[in-house]
Amino acid sequence: MANEPSRPTNNRQSIDNLKTSGFERRLSIAKTSLNIGRRWAGNSVSGMFLDKQARSKRNQAFMEAQANYVAEELGKLKGSVVKIGQMLAMYGEHVLPPEITRALQTLNDDTATLAWPKIEDTLRRILGDKLDELEINTTPIGTASLAQVHRATITATGEDIVLKIQYPGVADAIDSDLALFKRLLRVSNAVPQTRALDEWFEEIRDLLHNEVDYDVEAATTERFYGRLKDDPRYAVPKINREYSSKRLLCMSYESGVPVTSDKLQLLSSERRNAIGQAAIELIMQEIFVWGEMQTDPNFGNYLVRISNDESEPDKLVLLDFGAIRQFDYALLIIAHGLLRAGYYHDQQAMEAAMTGYDFFDSMSNKVKSDVASLFLLATEPFSNPEINSEIPANCLDEKQRYIWANSKLHSRISASARRAMQSFEFNLPPKELMFISRKFIGAYTFLTVIDAHTNSERLVKPYL
Repeated sequence: MANEPSRPTNNRQSIDNLKTSGFERRLSIAKTSLNIGRRWAGNSVSGMFLDKQARSKRNQAFMEAQANYVAEELGKLKGSVVKIGQMLAMYGEHVLPPEITRALQTLNDDTATLAWPKIEDTLRRILGDKLDELEINTTPIGTASLAQVHRATITATGEDIVLKIQYPGVADAIDSDLALFKRLLRVSNAVPQTRALDEWFEEIRDLLHNEVDYDVEAATTERFYGRLKDDPRYAVPKINREYSSKRLLCMSYESGVPVTSDKLQLLSSERRNAIGQAAIELIMQEIFVWGEMQTDPNFGNYLVRISNDESEPDKLVLLDFGAIRQFDYALLIIAHGLLRAGYYHDQQAMEAAMTGYDFFDSMSNKVKSDVASLFLLATEPFSNPEINSEIPANCLDEKQRYIWANSKLHSRISASARRAMQSFEFNLPPKELMFISRKFIGAYTFLTVIDAHTNSERLVKPYL
């Protein structure tokens, strides 16, 4: 059934059990909340005699320490508590104070592994006698907040597969984890309890319940497999339904190197350009053709399979389809308008395309103009370089392709966004646009890391 564990390639701690029962998790959060309450009271008393400036500086440092303490304690629990923190860090930057966002960004999937006997018990409960048909490497090749991944072989056929095994109890703990997380934030006095925050927690609840349903992920993976199987630039795992269930996903093993691997840097610039072009073209298809997007930009969701034959393209390996978000037709119409205005670098067209949400429709002309300018900057890599004279000269190569590594686009967008948000009229952006923007930020980072140059006409013309 299982072969001997290979020698671990890291120093991850192995744990025998997870705190997945409601009582255990409530106890952990209660202890954390009590400690936070004591710290907050102590900080208030000790700061009574400071002047306003000194008190403000002290409170900011204290908030940073509180946030780091919260993140550290949450990281010990695994399960949906960690995922909630990660989602808030990823999508909640307009809701949370920067100290909280920075601390939550430290929450790491790649922590302690669940010991093999517990994983084996889970597999036996799901698969029964079918488990005996598999040879499983007992050392995981990947861990996450909700699941652990093991490589295996189907003994009858020799087929290499991977098993994504959901940690026992995490699906049942989602609702209670959300309530505990909200209580912890309330006790810490770190986050104002607003309607916007409540709406984000409801959104996260829906996303998590969807993400722990592996029947849904299997169907989504099969859809993307069908869409991309004839495109040699991509590889999508093939689902094996024989060994899959609502809490277990079995799929073909897909080889590749991490997108941060030094091996990518050794490829020729044209090969790296092709990988980058494939990555961004995939996002365009997700939005404008299929109307559904994998919204988690985590680099761990991708590999690159480097071709041994230079006549064959390198492949972008797409590993995870749990965090899928589907978009309605109305949003796609708006997105088309924004993209078209960005390509032609047209301020008036951008402002005209900004409609259909209260976020846009409630803006004054001044604020709408500022936000339209922000969108024009964000769409710089998708604009026609013959029209957009504002593209920095060092961001275009001799073929007028966009040079991501030179652009410093993320920091330029962040600075522009801060200016736009200084207006008291600025409201929380629609969640759908935040999902899309986060995915693009992830792509921006990837394209910068591999130093890709991309062709805006190839990217945009099919969707105008």
